[in-house]
Amino acid sequence: MKTNPLIIEPKAVRVLLIGLVWVFLSLMLAVPLVAVFWYALEQGWSVYLAALRDSEALHAVKMTLLIAAIVVPVNALLGIALAWLLTRFQFRGKQLLTTLLDLPFSVSPVVAGLMFVLMFGAHSAFGSWLEAHGIQIIFALPGMVLATLFVTFPFVARELIPLMQAQGDSEEQAALILGANVWQMFRRVTLPNIKWALLYGVILTNARAMGEFGAVSMVSGHIRGQTNTLPLQVEILYNEYQFTAAFALSSLLALLALLTLLIQQLLVRRKAFGKEHHD
Repeated sequence: MKTNPLIIEPKAVRVLLIGLVWVFLSLMLAVPLVAVFWYALEQGWSVYLAALRDSEALHAVKMTLLIAAIVVPVNALLGIALAWLLTRFQFRGKQLLTTLLDLPFSVSPVVAGLMFVLMFGAHSAFGSWLEAHGIQIIFALPGMVLATLFVTFPFVARELIPLMQAQGDSEEQAALILGANVWQMFRRVTLPNIKWALLYGVILTNARAMGEFGAVSMVSGHIRGQTNTLPLQVEILYNEYQFTAAFALSSLLALLALLTLLIQQLLVRRKAFGKEHHD
């Protein structure tokens, strides 16, 4: 373990701090995670698998994956466009746009969901017009996608903006001078330079999209077999005292989270290996 030469602390202090960190992480992360799998499998594999094979559970899984499949590509494209706009151009209102980018971080997801209900609900002017034309936003998939888009919107852009600011645009300008068009410049210069940050942002977006509860809960209506995602289905099962089924679906969410962390770590190692090989 490397230490800062300007900070020489007693070995006992270092051991104490490391021990406190491990105890905290164990109590706050490891123990609850193990408990989820323990209660999910408490009554055996047959009960666990039966809970996962339930028609409502399967539909919740389908809805969760469908929303993530829509939200992640859209947020990736919007994140790239917004990062490029904020790092490559100067315009009036740029600081305001940068501030608004952090709005989903500061607004409660429940409030965000309520905003969409007020905008697209049947009692609003716009919502009633949509309903008259046979378009349903609230209590349907479009509303759930919009709510998830809102809460996950900053992740890709916030990963890309610091990197693109640090890199500057000298390589892109050189490509344009040498005759490349904008698409060629982006594909051969910009995208290779931002690919790792883009992948990190996509992974974070996917994890949040699959685990989002508050905003989706407000706009979904909790319609069984129609508008429930995995987190919403877990809440319903827990409130109905179906604890084994609730923990079974919770373990599925936990596995998805662990898989996300594993992919992220693999990308970090691959990036580090590529940098060492390049050097």
